[in-house]
Amino acid sequence: MPAIEKTPVTDELHIRDVTAEDAAAIADIYNYYITSSIVTFEEETINGDVILKRIEKVRRAGLPWLVFEENGEVLGYIYATPWHERSAFRFAVEASVYLSGKAAGKGAGRRLYAALFERLKDTGIRHIMAVIALPNDASVALHEKLGFKKVGEIPEIGYKFEHWIAISYWQLSDFS
Repeated sequence: MPAIEKTPVTDELHIRDVTAEDAAAIADIYNYYITSSIVTFEEETINGDVILKRIEKVRRAGLPWLVFEENGEVLGYIYATPWHERSAFRFAVEASVYLSGKAAGKGAGRRLYAALFERLKDTGIRHIMAVIALPNDASVALHEKLGFKKVGEIPEIGYKFEHWIAISYWQLSDFS
């Protein structure tokens, strides 16, 4: 896997564990994608209470949920969920990352993934999966840069904004 460059961390710009107080800001970031893009197949906006339940589910699974913050404002987040519920999949997770438009040019996606890799490296997790709705050149480029390999594609599996959407599956097996 290619080396991940480390951006110096300042007091103003950093990554930390999610808190319950972040739920509303996370919902705001995610709702933009629900209403304005195909990157999520959700079609109805959600509120902080829904996000809080999702955070709690991730925590119960013993997996990380991290936020990217600048001057106290949440600009992005990443989390891992079990890839599938069957026990044979216990060594695989699915990562999801979402960024505010204010995070542009700050290396937030790369930095969030680096922090996620660090958190997962001693857990026994061997595979990180990503699902990317297509087209999404920025997400494909990020995942390729991080060493993910495309392992599959399903055409026209989702329907949003009056058209069919494909998804691609990406896998990273060496992230330590």
